[in-house]
Amino acid sequence: MLENIKTPADVKNLSYKEKELLANEIRERLINVVMKNGGHLASNLGVVELTIALYSVLDPYTDKIIWDVGHQSYVHKILTGRNDEFDTLRMFGGMSGFPKRDESKADSFETGHSSTSVSAAIGMARARDIRGEKYKVAAVIGDGSFTNGMVYEALNDAGRMFGSVVFILNDNGMSISRNIGGMSRYLGKIRTGKSYIRMKKGVKQVLGRIPRIGNFIIRKIKRMKTAFRVLTIPGEWFEEIGLKYIGPVNGHDIEETEKAIEKAFYMDRPVVLHIITKKGMGYPEAEEDPSKYHGVTAYADRASANKTECDRCEMKYSDVLAEELCALAEKDDKITAITAAMPSGTGLSKFDKRFHDRFFDVGIAEEHAVTMAAGMAAAGLKPYVAIYSTFMQRAYDQLLHDCALQKLKVTITLDRAGISGRDGRTHHGIYDLAYLNTVPGISVCAPSCAEELRQMISMSADISIPGPFVIRYPAIDSYTWDRSITERYPVKYGKGAVIYRSGEDTAHKDRARVLILSIGRITDSCIKAAEILRSRNVNVNITIFNARFLKPLDGDGILGEIDAMKPDLILTAEDGVLSGGFSHSVAMLLKTEGNTTHFTAVGVPEEPVEHGSVDELYKMLGMDGEGIAQRIISCMERGFS
Repeated sequence: MLENIKTPADVKNLSYKEKELLANEIRERLINVVMKNGGHLASNLGVVELTIALYSVLDPYTDKIIWDVGHQSYVHKILTGRNDEFDTLRMFGGMSGFPKRDESKADSFETGHSSTSVSAAIGMARARDIRGEKYKVAAVIGDGSFTNGMVYEALNDAGRMFGSVVFILNDNGMSISRNIGGMSRYLGKIRTGKSYIRMKKGVKQVLGRIPRIGNFIIRKIKRMKTAFRVLTIPGEWFEEIGLKYIGPVNGHDIEETEKAIEKAFYMDRPVVLHIITKKGMGYPEAEEDPSKYHGVTAYADRASANKTECDRCEMKYSDVLAEELCALAEKDDKITAITAAMPSGTGLSKFDKRFHDRFFDVGIAEEHAVTMAAGMAAAGLKPYVAIYSTFMQRAYDQLLHDCALQKLKVTITLDRAGISGRDGRTHHGIYDLAYLNTVPGISVCAPSCAEELRQMISMSADISIPGPFVIRYPAIDSYTWDRSITERYPVKYGKGAVIYRSGEDTAHKDRARVLILSIGRITDSCIKAAEILRSRNVNVNITIFNARFLKPLDGDGILGEIDAMKPDLILTAEDGVLSGGFSHSVAMLLKTEGNTTHFTAVGVPEEPVEHGSVDELYKMLGMDGEGIAQRIISCMERGFS
């Protein structure tokens, strides 16, 4: 059946029995491709029937459907003419794992971070009404995204709208891990609570039979109507702020879901449609452990799929964080750990097991996490906040205003920094060095290997270092060179170290001299570049200075090395955007000192970087060993001019 579905219009013409068969085929397609390519599995399995029902009512080519976060949009892509290319999902040059406006007209809004859909849908609905157009607008948002404050700002505004817009709340009780917090409990009560209407009828029937005083009691109860309704009606909280509520609806019953969607749009006003789904539906392993199957890595077959991303890696930085932070917390009861719905991904689930009273998962609320940490620091604790680099962008103001300006000791660990791979441009952690560089009174460091990370975490606990302390690192330790270097040159606050020198023998003193200044993961590529040049007998001596710190920048160390070796070329290397980052700081240092040595920078351009494996993207951007070696050769061929 799936082969005959070219557009959503083909879905509308199917019987409910045929739609159920289509759902089974879509699930099989999802499992086969995602297991092979990697990606988000459990969330997509959970929305199969919902998507079929939605496109039985709406036309995504004319109507506007926004998929919050977007990692559950695989079914949407399959049903909007992209099934034939679905095998290229998340592959370099292939289909994105998230909605992209330049990929299909059916992708009305690009998403990748959570909780943006409600605001975007309100904007589209108002644009429609202003322009006198007739299309429908829907946002599909999970209950995990409902933990973010932006949703409540938008719903508060939506309560005074008159135009039609439907917010489909896909409630599966999960974000990546199990949801927490007040809204999660509220939705749980709706899922399991009894009908208010049934309760109200029963109360009236019983009281009405009481002689003389029955009707009097009923009238008194009516005066308490608002409080009574808020306590008993499913979804009454939404009604109280001006939104209509429908639900809860079984999201795996296509007919029931389809009729509920039609009813929601028939109301012609802002509506919250509450759909109950099961994350991982139809795949027993994913139903049993939806967190594990939220994101899976690429495997050749299903039998080897009982692993999460990076399980095959030599060392995950999140494990290093967990081990070191637990060791620190064992000695210091002031240390606390905070994460924003990422206890497993950041490694803090291990901290939770050992120090539950000092662990806080605040849900998808990065802004709250950082300011709460500031409050803890102001009250005498030592908070550690673990967030993915790409999501920390949301908490820039909190870091600046609430932490840095008050010089509060909050340690922030940024996981998945740099080029993050197949999730693409919304998930690369390439902007952190640039925006962190603008924050006053902050310390920012980036390890090149696991041992450097251990030492940086230990250093962060030193209360004598003022202000916020940020450590940013990628998912895995990919350092392939002599690990004893870090033991010989341990991390010192605000200092870098020479970790590679190829021109120490006097026989080659007449060669061209190149000083590479690196920070973070790309240091490994720099060493590979030096080894490539050595193996090809290129007439050049390479010195690599691992800066380790962006702030404070080791200006004395850099200038001292320049004075000692008098390089013909200074090359900076970073796994972030060049504009405003590490290379910018070095260039400003050189300009201030009046240094005119030829300068070039390797890093990420300002243009968005698409998806692909980390190795593929490094090669494309000239950030791998070969690319850096070729950059040096090109500068030599031009005579360093």
